[in-house]
Amino acid sequence: MKNVTGKRSNPFGFRFPCDRAVPGYGDANADFHVLGDHPGVHGGADSGVPFTDLPAANRLQDALAEGGLLETTGSPPVLHDTFLSYLDPCVRDGSPTEDDYAAVEPILDSEVRAITAHVLLPVGERATKWVFAHMSRESADTVDMDTLHATEISGSGWLIYPIADPTTWTDAMAAELVEALSSLQSWDYRRTADLGRFQPGGDPYLVR
Repeated sequence: MKNVTGKRSNPFGFRFPCDRAVPGYGDANADFHVLGDHPGVHGGADSGVPFTDLPAANRLQDALAEGGLLETTGSPPVLHDTFLSYLDPCVRDGSPTEDDYAAVEPILDSEVRAITAHVLLPVGERATKWVFAHMSRESADTVDMDTLHATEISGSGWLIYPIADPTTWTDAMAAELVEALSSLQSWDYRRTADLGRFQPGGDPYLVR
């Protein structure tokens, strides 16, 4: 099934429990879903677009562009088959509380499953733990981002490529992410099932 919407920002029209939010942005039929923490650490409070307006966000954009997920960087960037969103999209004074994260989690879960990307790219420890807990069989109790950075993890219907927080990157870590993304796109990473055998004529019918 394919989502039919031309909206780039908040394509599903979610309502968030706050006055200001940085909703998901990009292609609702994206193969790649980049999932960050919140605007306070990953940016977008001014532009309304995730992963903008901060040096760390710009660094991530540069790597995603070099790795083929962005056509151009900027505010907003021009995305290539990619969707950007946050665990907590609300713009707050200070960091979200556990209750804040819990309040928006049903929206987040709905968004991830609605996009149905083939590859999840959680940015930072908290996003990686959330993806491990909800979208994989990996333990979310102990997460070493230096070890996991830019490595492939098989999830429950997804490929997962954790990304260390860009504020901690060395030049080598940026290069590792670029190389991993480039390598990933050199083979058929899409996770689909062919239901054509159940159709008259047996023509291929691929679904996510």
